[in-house]
Amino acid sequence: MKFPRTLWARAFLLIVVLIVLSLSSALAIFNHVQQEPRAQQMAQLVVSVVNLTRAAILSAAPQWHGALLAELDDAEGLRVSMAEPNDVLKPLPEQPYELHLMMKKVRASLGDNTRFAVERNRMHALWVSFFIGHEEFWVAVPIERIEGGYSQVLLIWGGVVVALALLGAFLIARQVARPLDRLAQAAQQLGQGAIPQALSENAAQEIAAVSRAFNQMSANLAAHERERALVLAGISHDLRTPLTRMRLAAEMSSDEVLREGLVADVGQMDEVIQQFLDYARLDENEAAVLTDVTALVHEITQRYAVSAPSLTLDMQPGLSFPVRPLLLKRALSNLLDNAVKYGGGEIAVRLEQQGTSVLLSVADGGAGISPEQRDLAKRPFVRLQSARSDTTGSGLGLAIVERAARMHGGELVLTESARGGLMATLQLPSGRGSTPGWSAPVQMSL
Repeated sequence: MKFPRTLWARAFLLIVVLIVLSLSSALAIFNHVQQEPRAQQMAQLVVSVVNLTRAAILSAAPQWHGALLAELDDAEGLRVSMAEPNDVLKPLPEQPYELHLMMKKVRASLGDNTRFAVERNRMHALWVSFFIGHEEFWVAVPIERIEGGYSQVLLIWGGVVVALALLGAFLIARQVARPLDRLAQAAQQLGQGAIPQALSENAAQEIAAVSRAFNQMSANLAAHERERALVLAGISHDLRTPLTRMRLAAEMSSDEVLREGLVADVGQMDEVIQQFLDYARLDENEAAVLTDVTALVHEITQRYAVSAPSLTLDMQPGLSFPVRPLLLKRALSNLLDNAVKYGGGEIAVRLEQQGTSVLLSVADGGAGISPEQRDLAKRPFVRLQSARSDTTGSGLGLAIVERAARMHGGELVLTESARGGLMATLQLPSGRGSTPGWSAPVQMSL
């Protein structure tokens, strides 16, 4: 049997096992405590039956013995007969222990020569022997009179107690597991870059302490992210003015080689600053609106007709879904920029619908990114030491796309394209609530 992996199932199973063991132990103790009284009660019953039967036989006239024995059988269910040498006897079973304790007490009252059987000549009953003079008789006591089972009321109430205990185990296990499950979901959202809703602190002291610490950590991370974005945007904005003066000075230079070099350097610096601004702002307040995704992709790809003459399109027309248009344009532009730089001159863009999902893919035929470095490539300010490394860039291209994916409630996945290059996949979930205003299931691959 496979052991359950969830905390709820494990806690419930542990409590159930403890309840079963506790009830079993209580039942065993109950049986042990009542063994002596039950054995004493059965012994008194058997001794009384034997003594009354002996007394009735001794007091009756010999000619009335047959009628007396018939009357005992009919009225009391007691069958009395003389012992025969060829009687076939079946001894009492080893269990339960009360029977053997009863036999010991009966022999103490009737004599050590008293015999017992659970079956005589194929007749099932509690057979007890006794003597009148030198003659041995057998009296059959109905087994139902000495077997003390549990009453129906006791069994019903026992079942009620077990049901209540199992219900309590279920509630306790859920009470323990639900806050931890919410904490795990919030931690997963935080790991994906989203700011989760504050956890409820109205719980047990330990759970409340953990929730309070997590809420504080989440708030600190959000404040740190806002401060970092503000500083990054401020520095980038302040650098625009001296860069503009440098560009003007470069244009006025008489040295053509120097002028071209300065203009290229300033353009590259301006591109880096623009990426800083894009990463810092990233249209966080943009609302999702119903957008013709086919037209949006066509509009962006047309801008690369000159820089990427080998760009091919394979798009399904008329695909409209709620998206953040500016955010999606910026993410797609970054991916196309990367494909132009490192794609080896071949770029393929494909847009199609599969079921309730939309797939938009951008694939190139460049050197690609090794599987072990793909997650690292999505981190901000990381430049890979490989053929795709942008030694002049900021390391924010894929980070911007990754952040845009998280803001849509999805993730960026990097895989190998059919040409051996890179295919970047932006996956957006179809569930509600991932993005404000989101109403249609969408999944996109970029």
